[in-house]
Amino acid sequence: MRNMTAILVIAVCFVQALYAGLSIISFLALKQGMSHYTFVVYRMAIATALAIPLACEHASNPLFLILGSPVMDQNLYYVGMKNSNATFTSAMCNMLPVFAFFMAWVFRLENVDCRHPRGLTKVVGTLVTVVGAILLTMVKGPSLNLSWARDHDKNHSSAPKVKGALFLTLACFCWSCFIILQANVLKTYPCKLSLTALICFWGMVEGAVVAVVVERGNLEAWSIHLDLKLLAAVYGALVSGAAYYVMGLVVKKKGPVFYSAFNPLATLLVAILGSFFLHEQLYTGSLIGAVTIVGGLYLVLWGKARDQPPSDSKNANVEEPTGTPAIDDREV
Repeated sequence: MRNMTAILVIAVCFVQALYAGLSIISFLALKQGMSHYTFVVYRMAIATALAIPLACEHASNPLFLILGSPVMDQNLYYVGMKNSNATFTSAMCNMLPVFAFFMAWVFRLENVDCRHPRGLTKVVGTLVTVVGAILLTMVKGPSLNLSWARDHDKNHSSAPKVKGALFLTLACFCWSCFIILQANVLKTYPCKLSLTALICFWGMVEGAVVAVVVERGNLEAWSIHLDLKLLAAVYGALVSGAAYYVMGLVVKKKGPVFYSAFNPLATLLVAILGSFFLHEQLYTGSLIGAVTIVGGLYLVLWGKARDQPPSDSKNANVEEPTGTPAIDDREV
């Protein structure tokens, strides 16, 4: 079981690395004039085409997923990105663990007992990861003077743009709702590959409706060539398929808080990648924030070490027929 936990941790870290790469690529594509409305459509369409052949399980269609596709949070996310930059966007998205933790607690998807050291550690660890992301992005300090990066503060205001922050906050709230919804769906819908295909399909349909309404009369928004825009769409599709499948796997085994707690890792990776590909200078505050993020993730993992999904709690102490002690799933 401990090996399964290690596999889940590696899978979530891999997804966060994919998201970090997507942040850089999509930011560059948006700067080239790509419409985020049509980008979401193409991304979901390609992801659907890739996921459907793998969705071999036969199951009923969970209708309420149609209302919970990731179209809204993705469009809000890219509007926020257009009004800020890749690193700030990724840092703002670290509100996701807070939203997810609170909503999981409200809907009883997360056991939080602050009287127990592990329960208190989960709360503290979640807050520490968010603080680390804030430090990484907002606290400057002396520059690291990386030779390949530039100090953008000389040309741009260091104050975050209010409009971008507002849209990113709404995006985090919508994304948290989607994670909580999926956690509930997985209680009665165990077919993760089919679920991934359905999410991508309905995301494509709803995204197309939104794009047609918003971009009506603008045929240029739908044009796509062998350029960075196409790369962003294909890469985004791969990220969507992998992320939704891993999300379903991790949320079912460990709960929504465990999955969302790794989100600050993407901020660290975006800051590193941004210094190379976007030539954004790093500061000592970045190093402090990075160490804080790692520390916060460790606290969350330690607090979650003996947790189990609430739906399995009834079977936690059932004895084996042979009379041997029951295996406690919380050791995962």
